[in-house]
Amino acid sequence: MKHVRVLLVDDEEDLVVTLAERLAIRGFDADWAVTADSALELLRGKTYDVAVLDVKLPGISGLELKNHMAEIDSGLNFIFMTGHGSQEDFMAGSAAAGESNYLWKPVDIDALAQKIKRMANRDN
Repeated sequence: MKHVRVLLVDDEEDLVVTLAERLAIRGFDADWAVTADSALELLRGKTYDVAVLDVKLPGISGLELKNHMAEIDSGLNFIFMTGHGSQEDFMAGSAAAGESNYLWKPVDIDALAQKIKRMANRDN
């Protein structure tokens, strides 16, 4: 199996660190960032297969961040997650990533891992 590289972006540091650790246990190469700027800096220095973005980040939405990230790497795949259960957030995330690539917090790590694998394997 291809070594899948994942970039996790969420302003909740405890959450994103835990997700990265749990994905690493499952064989993923997982990096994380708590700000859009640090995520973009990581992306400029390394290639990722999938980015997992929180819909609501301080100062920028995950949807806006996706656009900036796609400018740097047009082949990057995206999954969105949110703890904000509004219909508006769901519609925005679904439109940007497809309903099947949108997760509610707390994130089920096995569901996330399956989505990441599926998205990474789309490119093969």
